[in-house]
Formats: sequence, C-alpha cells, structure tokens
Amino acid sequence: MTQTSENVTWLTQEAYNKLKEELAHLTGPARTEISAKIAAAREEGDLRENGGYHAAKEEQGKQELRVRQLTQLLENAKVGEAPAANGAVAPGMVVTIAFDGDEDDTLTFLLASREYASADVETYSPQSPLGSGVMGHRVGEDAEYELPNGKKASVKIIKAEPYSG
Repeated sequence: MTQTSENVTWLTQEAYNKLKEELAHLTGPARTEISAKIAAAREEGDLRENGGYHAAKEEQGKQELRVRQLTQLLENAKVGEAPAANGAVAPGMVVTIAFDGDEDDTLTFLLASREYASADVETYSPQSPLGSGVMGHRVGEDAEYELPNGKKASVKIIKAEPYSG
C-alpha cells in the first residue's frame, strides 16, 4: 500500500484515488459548509463568548491541516501496484508475528502509513520499531526490533499477505 522513502510515499491506484477524493471533498463542499457555520455563528453577536464560532474556527483549522497533509502526500506520491504475495514483509502487507517464537502469542497488523489505519486491523508504520524490524523478512524467518526501553525483542514471521482492504 504505502512506503515512505525519504519524502516519497508509495500508494496503490485505489489508495491514491481515495485520498484524492477526500482532498476534493475537503477543498469543495466541506470548505463551503464550514464557512457557512462560521458566518452563522458570527451573526449571533459577541465573538468572545460565542462557543459555536470558536468550535467552527477550530474545526476549520483541523480541516485545513488535513488539506495541507493530503496535498503534500499526493504531491510526493508514487502510484504503483500492491505488493506481491511472495511471503516477504513489505508495506501494504498484513503481517502475523509470534513473539519469542510462541505461536500462541501472536499479533496481526497492517504494515502501512496511518492513511490506511482501519478498524479492521491494527496498523503499524514501516518506520516504527516493529515495522522496520520485520521489513524485508520472509515467512518463517526471525526478526528483531528495539523496544522503547532499549532492549531487543525477537519475533517470528508467521504470515505476510497483501492487504485487500
């Protein structure tokens, strides 16, 4: 799905289109809607004590931040194919690992940028300690990553399949 290398983000065509649609919505209908909310709240009078006005302005700020993030992401995006189902861990893969070789103590996650975070599966960035530790390893191999306390942890790659969405 995505892989960040320097400032380049790799996206599938589907992901690129989805993010492009979100940007179009935020810069079109959503901008018009928030402007109307601000104007309506402004007409209520004293802005210092107008909760609706301040909430709308805060919402506008968050929306504009997301517009800037999406614009930058899409400007630096390279569109390509989803990763191959060859058993190697790469961005866009759903990975299952076993901690310390204990196949009863497993974790399944999507290795991708936060743009792919979903309720279906936990998402880890390729730049995270776990993400960078398992990257490039194949099913059956052991991988090591650094814990926040500086110690090393070992995991075994149980499964790596392309994310289907």
